[in-house]
Amino acid sequence: MINVLFSTADSDWGDYHDPLIAAFDKAGLDVALSRDHTPEETDYIVFTPKGPVEDFTLYTRCKAVLGLWAGVETIVTNETLTQPLARMVDDGLTRGMVEWVVGHTMRHHLNLDSHVLATDPEWDPVKPPLAKDRTVTILGLGALGAACGQALARLGFPVTGWSRNAKEVAGLTCRHGEDGLLAALAGAQIVVLLLPLTPQTEDIINARTLALLPEGAVILNPGRGALIDDEALLEALDSGQIGHATLDVFREEPLPADNPYWHDPKVTVTPHIASTTRPETAAEVIAENIRRGEAGERFLHLVDRSAGY
Repeated sequence: MINVLFSTADSDWGDYHDPLIAAFDKAGLDVALSRDHTPEETDYIVFTPKGPVEDFTLYTRCKAVLGLWAGVETIVTNETLTQPLARMVDDGLTRGMVEWVVGHTMRHHLNLDSHVLATDPEWDPVKPPLAKDRTVTILGLGALGAACGQALARLGFPVTGWSRNAKEVAGLTCRHGEDGLLAALAGAQIVVLLLPLTPQTEDIINARTLALLPEGAVILNPGRGALIDDEALLEALDSGQIGHATLDVFREEPLPADNPYWHDPKVTVTPHIASTTRPETAAEVIAENIRRGEAGERFLHLVDRSAGY
């Protein structure tokens, strides 16, 4: 019997219990899934930061901590965590992110707001440019960034992707490092933020980097709120340097009612819905990692703690 501790928010239990049991059965695993396993009997922990486990010191039998979220910045620096840590990469999460990014990219590319929000009759047949004439830069070339970049490239957009270290993604112009960041932002009409949050990426969108963009550029942030220097972005919106920002993530969530983003006509706020983990597909990833752990194989999607993701 494999004892799996489910350490997440109370509300997740009802969503994940049946899909996890089904995935364990499909993988041929004899699992006791519980929210109440003691530390000394726990073999694996299914984890989100909203769960009760914060101190991993007593979980000496635990073979791995398996996250349900793509982001790990709230746990990766936990000094009590000595077990392998795997982040969530699953098809449902990826598909959801691709759909959000493509949807809002097309919205701004076609200037749909000018028609959807129009209140007065005005016949103004301005033709939108073709995708081939709209440059897009994706900051972050992990699983989500690569998938979003390739989806946009298939629609005809010239897509540049940037990562801290060199990567190659089919269909994208890939850049890396400090010089690569400057080159990736110069001329980018739409910028999508899909970087992990680390000390190196915090405030990566700031007054200096915003000034590299062409006037009227659009920022899409479905990644992490702290990737943006909020004061610098608001100033760039006010000056017209940035034409619009569509933001799904914020330093404080839910976004307080008095936050200036709510009241800026050049900002669209979405409530952290760009992509969420889907229980049915995430359960299969969890089951596969437990199967691997029991077979002595390498876990999927292991976090490099020195890099922070």
